[in-house]
Amino acid sequence: MNTRDVEAFLAVVETGSISGASARLNLTQPGVTRRVQSLEQTLGVELLDRQSKPLRPTAAGRQAYEQGRRLVGVIADLRSGVLPQQEPIGEFRLGITPYLSEASLAAPIDRLRQAFGKLEIRVVADWSPHLIEQLLRGELDAAGICIADGVDPPESLTAGDLGAQPVLLVAARSLELEQPISLKDLARLGWVMNQDGCGFRTAIKRVFDAAHLPLHISVEALSSDLRLSLIARGMGVGLMTPAALARSPLREDVEVIEAQDFRPLVRAWLVHRPPAGRLASPIALFAKELRAELQATLAVAA
Repeated sequence: MNTRDVEAFLAVVETGSISGASARLNLTQPGVTRRVQSLEQTLGVELLDRQSKPLRPTAAGRQAYEQGRRLVGVIADLRSGVLPQQEPIGEFRLGITPYLSEASLAAPIDRLRQAFGKLEIRVVADWSPHLIEQLLRGELDAAGICIADGVDPPESLTAGDLGAQPVLLVAARSLELEQPISLKDLARLGWVMNQDGCGFRTAIKRVFDAAHLPLHISVEALSSDLRLSLIARGMGVGLMTPAALARSPLREDVEVIEAQDFRPLVRAWLVHRPPAGRLASPIALFAKELRAELQATLAVAA
């Protein structure tokens, strides 16, 4: 089996097209197609659903993708083991949850690039549960996630604790809510929330479920700026990061609400599948820099 054929197939799956894989690998499109066909002939199965747009792997292709990623990683680890002083090369596929991207992700990524110039860093933004699934399937090398405080990442992953992250409960000043507000009164209000899968939403749902109270979602919105705009207009209460609230021009239109028996808190983690292999040093550096950036962001917001 030719590892270049495997790499071409992986590139097609990850970019969703022959043209995307061609650009990534610096090959002609016919060259990528020949390599994928060669791998299919070697394995005796079709790996791509060529009727789908973007191109998607077949059931056999999904299995081949997972095994292929491991193969490429093992080969890279082997090279690092033979040449331990060699700078890590190849891809570093990093997943980041939106909370962490709000907390100034640029500096940790810049430091990672400066320290490991031969790494090709690819960043994927998604909700923490989705990032964990991608890690377990071998589609990511590491991920910065946020989950409800008190809930640990899966035991099959190596996890570094980046610290507890406070979340602010906010509402429009025009609502003139009495404080501190009870959890029962919060259950009567509508909420402006992220889509399902967000660590904040999961944390709230656990609190309301434990109290046998309903959680009424009035609006779902991905953008923190849009959520705060809707909250400021009185569409409901919601959660914001201290950093997002501090930088928003709408911060004077909302107020932080004190609630009884409700202290929303999430915890940030840097997780990866063991062993880290050639990516041990980049993962450690990114975790260190991200932890420092989170602490600095919280200090400024305070």
